[in-house]
Amino acid sequence: MDAALLNAGGFTPFSASDFPGKLAAVVFVQGCAWRCGYCHNPGLQVRKGGRLAWSSLMEVLRRRAGLLDAVVFSGGEPTTDPALPAAMAAVRELGFQVGLHTACLYPQRLRAVLPLVDWVGFDIKAPFEHYAAITGAQGSGDKARTCAELILASGVDYECRTTVHPAQLPPDMLRQLAHTLAAMGVQHYILQEFRATGCADTRLIASARPGYPEAALAAELAPLFSRFEVRRPV
Repeated sequence: MDAALLNAGGFTPFSASDFPGKLAAVVFVQGCAWRCGYCHNPGLQVRKGGRLAWSSLMEVLRRRAGLLDAVVFSGGEPTTDPALPAAMAAVRELGFQVGLHTACLYPQRLRAVLPLVDWVGFDIKAPFEHYAAITGAQGSGDKARTCAELILASGVDYECRTTVHPAQLPPDMLRQLAHTLAAMGVQHYILQEFRATGCADTRLIASARPGYPEAALAAELAPLFSRFEVRRPV
């Protein structure tokens, strides 16, 4: 598949937060089959026209070669796009490292791009048997588990993260998830406090509890992982 066919719906020319320790550009790919209520990029869920020209993005990246370390493919869900492997290969040829943000939808597509990736930020949303309540998609938990296993087996650098809302992940469910991930071999785990920015679900906004998960619960979970942190809204 030609990289020029990548359905890019957004581009950030400079970011210091999307690839840990690296200065990166971010390409936002349109399309995601899941409908998580707390999604902060709902405008990228639908694959539609008006995509950014890949040739224009490549021209910007050529000018930034040597100034940036990496290019991150985010979304939406970037593995939705069949042109993703070619786009990753193209930016590697310019000398950039490659980062990937994925919600773990498509195991086989993820398997195909992992050899092209230097770092993955992957979302695990809930205990796998409870996934459909968040994503709206039956069988989504099985796909997420398989994707997580592929990432962990690949040896690629990663961070595993979970957005935490008290109505969706009460303390006992969050404990269950943390212990499951630790047993799978996750070493770097991040809890992200729910933030209302971009959220279109008024029920989630109304039922949010600032400061959740509380410090005591976070301290209970931290020893399960080599690296653990809670990210709060700024």
